[in-house]
Amino acid sequence: MNSSAPTSPLPPAARWRDSKRWWWLLSPAFPALVWLNLVKYQISGVEAWLWVSSFVMYGLIPLLDTWLGEDHANPPEASVPALEQQRWYRLIVVAFIPFQFGLTIHGAWIAATHELSLFGWVGLLLSVGGINGVAINTAHELGHKLPGWERWLSRIALAPVAYGHFYVEHNRGHHRRVATPEDPASARLGESFWAFLPRTMIGSLRSAWALERARLAGRGLGVLHWRNECLQAWAMTALLYAALMLWLGVGVLPFLLLQAFYGASLLEVVNYIEHYGLLRPLGANGRPVRCQPEHSWNSSHIVSNLFLYQLQRHSDHHAHPARRYQALRHFDSSPQLPSGYAAMLVLAYLPPLWFKVMDQRVLAHYGGDLQRANLQPGREDALRRSYAPDSGPGR
Repeated sequence: MNSSAPTSPLPPAARWRDSKRWWWLLSPAFPALVWLNLVKYQISGVEAWLWVSSFVMYGLIPLLDTWLGEDHANPPEASVPALEQQRWYRLIVVAFIPFQFGLTIHGAWIAATHELSLFGWVGLLLSVGGINGVAINTAHELGHKLPGWERWLSRIALAPVAYGHFYVEHNRGHHRRVATPEDPASARLGESFWAFLPRTMIGSLRSAWALERARLAGRGLGVLHWRNECLQAWAMTALLYAALMLWLGVGVLPFLLLQAFYGASLLEVVNYIEHYGLLRPLGANGRPVRCQPEHSWNSSHIVSNLFLYQLQRHSDHHAHPARRYQALRHFDSSPQLPSGYAAMLVLAYLPPLWFKVMDQRVLAHYGGDLQRANLQPGREDALRRSYAPDSGPGR
């Protein structure tokens, strides 16, 4: 397979224009609009405003993805170098962060100073935590890039969600081990999201710490040295939380921790979706083959991709991690999700429905050969009985 070949006809580079150039503004607009919901709650006292963002994330965006469908168009390769150098696209990513922090600080103030019902408190938690979960995607885009200032901004974006070790584990752990049984962020066929969540959270933390221990040891430094990038990132969270507690009191801490957990869980449900059941086979050297587009689930649903810097074109991202979001490509040869992430994460929360929809897609991707998939340990026999060629299509 030629993983660099686009799947749609290319217009002449000289005439090509990014038709989504202005629509990318939806990404930084999202935290701004959620922040506006908090303002509307303050003005009106109507707690339903605190639930609008959850309705948009779990309801409206999936509906729009279904209505508007997919976009398989790719930029011509001759236009990519100039496209990736345009400051416009970097500014769009950076613009997310001040709105994210403004929303977090305002949300913490409301949590600490307003008498909210349980309905309102949960809505506020989902509003702030949801945006900080989406911010991990902003950190993801920035963290893969070479300019040092972008990588520092990546860690800053991770501070409100208290997930700074993602910067270490994702870049140096997940991308090396993706679609293998050793990767804590690659879900296995037959593994529910609720089993995956503690495994990936604990495993990713351990992996990030081990990676930093090994890196620092190679420089003759101890793991507790100030150059430890996990400690640097966690210090940013500690500084932010401490400042908010000094201002608002210790009582704001439960809100900060719960919104952080919800935000981190959004990252992990996306991780669950992105590589479910996919496996890189071993090459002649006994190591997994180089990551190709076929080792990540792909989705080119328009609306979700506009909100997520085309994260759903994940197949191209893993095959070419340094490629910027505006240049990521759709590949017909990649395994395709039936919808965008917004709909798929709801499905992932419901394991029976998830297995019914996705297990058959994994098997179809591997031509019915269960041995080629990444299987959940302890469920191999049950999976073989369920999906043996003579057992029929049902689960």
